[in-house]
Amino acid sequence: MALKATIFKAELTVSDLDRGHFETHLLTIARHPSETDERMMVRLLAFALNADERLAFGRGLSSEGEADLVLTDLTGAIDLWVDVGLPEEREIRKASGRADRVAVYIYGTGAELWWRQNAAAMERLANVCVVDLPVESTRAMAARAARNMKFQCTIQDGHVWLADDAVSLAIEPVIRKAWP
Repeated sequence: MALKATIFKAELTVSDLDRGHFETHLLTIARHPSETDERMMVRLLAFALNADERLAFGRGLSSEGEADLVLTDLTGAIDLWVDVGLPEEREIRKASGRADRVAVYIYGTGAELWWRQNAAAMERLANVCVVDLPVESTRAMAARAARNMKFQCTIQDGHVWLADDAVSLAIEPVIRKAWP
């Protein structure tokens, strides 16, 4: 019998001073049985960094060739495709052909090696940005994972503060490749 996803609920209040987005999002996150708390929390952070009323969690791990987060316009065309982890270069290339913009959030101990191996290929993809999240930040976020979560996320000048009732985390994403 196949294992089922675990459902998490999150209330995420985003104050993005860089983009002028201020909203509270009530989110339902399905965590695939093979997904770690760290990866799930990176998906939550990626949501905060790209927050929009039309941004939705995709099938990600449960379906190959699917985004972790996707933002579609009113016609159903993909405006933003978000992948987290260390995706294969060919998958990012495919996504860049399907979406106007692609954001890749890399994290973990293999992120530096992944970037060295894929930097040249990423540079050839004009609509792709790559953001490296510090491992100490993603592990600290994983420690905050719970079935019911409430976070405030403030984004200013590329710096991120993620707080719940007990802890406030300062996260400094490293932009490896920006959109033009």
